[in-house]
Amino acid sequence: MSDENQAIRSLLQTPVYVVNVGLEGFAQDLERCGTPVLHVDWSPPARGDAKIADLLSKLGG
Repeated sequence: MSDENQAIRSLLQTPVYVVNVGLEGFAQDLERCGTPVLHVDWSPPARGDAKIADLLSKLGG
């Protein structure tokens, strides 16, 4: 088996850990499946409002 195949096999046999950014429901679904999850409560600046985001970017320099 090539080194590349061994690396892929090793990766696929490694436990999965998830960092979930945003929607908590995704983290909850993964937790119900037994997947370890770190949830980060995040939303985009100005909640997606382009005009407010533009104003905020001007404040930030």
